[in-house]
Amino acid sequence: MSVVQAVALAAVAFAGTVTVLVSDPLRQIFTLGVYGLTLTLLFFALQAPDVALSEIVVSTIGLPLIALAALRKIREHERAREQETER
Repeated sequence: MSVVQAVALAAVAFAGTVTVLVSDPLRQIFTLGVYGLTLTLLFFALQAPDVALSEIVVSTIGLPLIALAALRKIREHERAREQETER
């Protein structure tokens, strides 16, 4: 294992741990994107550029955007429910 691969593996382990330990959903989505980026770097270090490109699209861009949209929808639903109870 090369030094670059070891550093990338350590970064993935650190980013994964941080993602799990963060409790705020918005910050968790951000750390999930960083985790996807570190996985991408690990895949490049392991000489798997096709997997790295897929990881960029799915984990760094796609999944956080979907999670942000879902979080926004949940908050809109909560606001609507609060407005109904105020009436």
